Amino acid sequence: MAIAIALAIIAVASVLFHFWSPWQATPLASNWSAIDLTLTITLLVTGFFFVAITGFMAYAVYRFRHHAGNRAHYEPENKKLEWWLIGLTSIGIAAMLAPGLVVYDKFVHVPEDAYELEVVGQQWLWRYRFPGADGVLGTADVRHINSDNPLGINPDDPNGQDDILIESNDVHLPIDRAVKFLLRSRDVLHDFYVPHFRAKMDMVPGLVSYFWATPTRLGTFEILCAELCGVGHYNMRGNVIVDTEADFNDWLQQQPTFAQTLARKSSGGLVEQGRQLAQGNGCLACHSVDGSRGLAPTWLDLFGKTETIKDGSQVIVDAAYLKESIVAPAASIVQGYPPVMVAYNFSPEQLDALVAYIQSLRSDVPPASHPDQAGASSDRSPPAAESTDTSKTSTAAASAAADPVAEGRAIATAQGCLACHSLDGSRGVGPSWKGLYGATETLSDGSQVTVDTAYLKESITHPNAKVVEGYAAIMPAYALSDAQLEALIAFTRSLGEATQ
Repeated sequence: MAIAIALAIIAVASVLFHFWSPWQATPLASNWSAIDLTLTITLLVTGFFFVAITGFMAYAVYRFRHHAGNRAHYEPENKKLEWWLIGLTSIGIAAMLAPGLVVYDKFVHVPEDAYELEVVGQQWLWRYRFPGADGVLGTADVRHINSDNPLGINPDDPNGQDDILIESNDVHLPIDRAVKFLLRSRDVLHDFYVPHFRAKMDMVPGLVSYFWATPTRLGTFEILCAELCGVGHYNMRGNVIVDTEADFNDWLQQQPTFAQTLARKSSGGLVEQGRQLAQGNGCLACHSVDGSRGLAPTWLDLFGKTETIKDGSQVIVDAAYLKESIVAPAASIVQGYPPVMVAYNFSPEQLDALVAYIQSLRSDVPPASHPDQAGASSDRSPPAAESTDTSKTSTAAASAAADPVAEGRAIATAQGCLACHSLDGSRGVGPSWKGLYGATETLSDGSQVTVDTAYLKESITHPNAKVVEGYAAIMPAYALSDAQLEALIAFTRSLGEATQ
């Protein structure tokens, strides 16, 4: 009896909870009221069967309960009941599927005058592309993807030169104008979902999926990824800003074309190159630049900050630490953040540009003092009093030129060598330089080599020719002058020579 009452209460309470629950759909902001109707039909059908089945169970428990003089009758088969169940279930399934199929057919049949928008998903950010003045999107292929061309647009396709690129998680759309969303993924499964539009579609690597919608309300509406795509899935968000036609056109004219973006990247200063690298390689999906917390530490005021590593030690975020964190991110993970960042194989110039960009995000450094030229140093800027003392600067430069060890240390610091090679004998991404000169090292092919001047020069200019056993072949080749090579070797020798 108690079980029957409990089942009846569950059925009644579920219906009441539906009407009293605050869990309601977001206000509709597109033309897809038909999807709301389909969801309502599905809810009614499933709700009816839930109440009916639960009510029948309560009745059966009560009607056929065991008591003295009443034993349950065993009936192994009841064809009449089975036909009723088959018929009612078929009607229910058809009632749920038919509206959905009709609406989906409309969902993927795009009006001929729809405005195209390409959406590209990448762990864990969104990018967008509009057609340019010719009204045609250029072709794209994964073979063209690089740090300068994150969308993989074919540079030889004339239709793509005027394509308008939106390297942001936010995108604007005009009100009351049909938009065709072309969806593709750079890496894993994603799902582009705008709850207010009642629109969502999977993004499958190697395929282009699509749907269409017409925004019907001005405002800002959240974009979500509705497919688990990794540890940063929760942070893969953006916004659709629906504008008037005039406001949308004004915004669109301010966005760069593909041709302009390529020209800016080739001619921009060090900070601008770093910013483009950060955007092109998805760094800003995890690292914010406004101080907000994300999957990884924010870059705002990061340079020069003292961070606590997961082992409890502390480190100053300087150029060497940043470069190490990029090429070997698992080496020194900041406390409170997961070890999810992958290693990047950037060139020394790209590393310098990224460090310069991060350094430029220091709020205590005036924009005029940010490193913004291709040859600028990516180390921390000295205090103003020191930077204006030209006599000290000249003396330091002369001293470095006269002392090859000091010059070698400066080169090692500027080129990021110390991000991988320690000076105290501790193991890093590459062999420690302490006591390295004159040592006998075993190579990955089992042979042995003496670390002398010739070997060191070869290891700098052709690092993968003779890789020390136990270390990965990830070091990039450096194009240094003979004088710079000699200075680096002098610095290495100053750290102690192995005793034979």
